[in-house]
Amino acid sequence: MAIDERTAPAAPVAPVAGLRERKKRRTRGALLRAALVLFVSRGYERTTVDEITAAVGVSQRTFFRYFANKEEVVFAVQDLVESHFVGELHARPAAEGPIEALRGAVLAAWDTVDGALREVVPVDLYMRSYRLIESTPALLAVHLRRSTELEERISRLVAAREGLDVDADPRPRVAVAAFFGVMRVTGRLWGQGDDTSVEAIRRLTDTYLDGIGPALAGRWR
Repeated sequence: MAIDERTAPAAPVAPVAGLRERKKRRTRGALLRAALVLFVSRGYERTTVDEITAAVGVSQRTFFRYFANKEEVVFAVQDLVESHFVGELHARPAAEGPIEALRGAVLAAWDTVDGALREVVPVDLYMRSYRLIESTPALLAVHLRRSTELEERISRLVAAREGLDVDADPRPRVAVAAFFGVMRVTGRLWGQGDDTSVEAIRRLTDTYLDGIGPALAGRWR
């Protein structure tokens, strides 16, 4: 029987855009995971873009469609973790003081980092790449610059929580500088240790944050 095309129901349209975006995410994720595996096993400077693309089975052109360079790959997951920390800080109760809120946010971020990373890379691979950053001079320099930018962002967030003008009141920047100083110390010490787990850096962070108050208050002897 002939079908009148004017009255026949329209054929379902495949969600092409959705499929395309999922494919892009899969490709980007595959490149990211392959790159980090190579970086932590072979070393950042010894790994080439060709080796990364060969591991995934794509072209250099595809790599550069997602990442400007190797450095951007290394810090892609770091961006996600930092955003996770900022989100935790936004969620802290308004009644908490600045250091208390920062402490609660970073410990909560470590407690939930596995869930935040689950769809991107295994948490163990992230932790090994974090250690790679700490032990590679070129990457550490970039990490410190990025930390300075994040520190300013957090200072403004803390000032907003307290209803202060960050440019008129020095306390938000001072408090955040002390907090990030602890983060740098614990990151370095954790990177030098044998235990590469999230639990190890969380314990170290918790212990060193305990020392902020006594270190800044009065005489030490």
